[in-house]
Amino acid sequence: MIYDYIVLDVETTGLNPARDKLLEIGAVKICRGKPEGIYNALIDTGAPVPARIRELTGITDEMQRTGNKVGTVIREFVEFRGELPIVGHNVIFDFGFLKQAAVNEGYMFEAKALDTLKISKKVLPGLPSRTLGAMCSYYKINPGNAHRALDDAHAAYELLNKLWEEFGETAPEAFVPRNLVYAVKKQSPITKSQKGYLNDLLKYHKIEADIEIDSLTKSEASRMIDGIILQYGKIVR
Repeated sequence: MIYDYIVLDVETTGLNPARDKLLEIGAVKICRGKPEGIYNALIDTGAPVPARIRELTGITDEMQRTGNKVGTVIREFVEFRGELPIVGHNVIFDFGFLKQAAVNEGYMFEAKALDTLKISKKVLPGLPSRTLGAMCSYYKINPGNAHRALDDAHAAYELLNKLWEEFGETAPEAFVPRNLVYAVKKQSPITKSQKGYLNDLLKYHKIEADIEIDSLTKSEASRMIDGIILQYGKIVR
């Protein structure tokens, strides 16, 4: 069992790190088994929060606009984490989004990790559900504000302790950190020519965009341009 680590959770606009964006990071630094510091930040994605995510998390457009851009937040988080192992519930999901954002900003991001979901599946195979909410109910852990990053990180910390107390002696191998493997490609920002053409399309078709053009990646801009042309047509001179 590790005693110095970062327990973390992220909220996102979707499920795919290559297409969707980080919306919130919550992390607790654990030293000698005890919480020693926290990191919590909302991220201004430059686009409206999808309705299903707004309903799930309670994060509104107004709330996200109080946050910093992802470059600032990921830099702060990388510094907060250092080289400590990470812990999370289905941690590969969180890791994938964090690694994509880190690589986009020019950072290396690798980690050893403990996954409380994998541990739960191994030591409690008979449970009907092992979501973080279900595990909190099973162990009578106060989940706080579920589906908010910092509260979920605290809940994962409490869950790890409960699992260790019950199964640390009988299944110590389940609590050994392992290297996470998740491949990502750096996403390039929107090009100058894409930005110019996209702005021309929006103006030509009298479309009011609800997204910050500068926040788009090259691939996102390409998809947006294709979508506008498909729906409204090309610019006719």
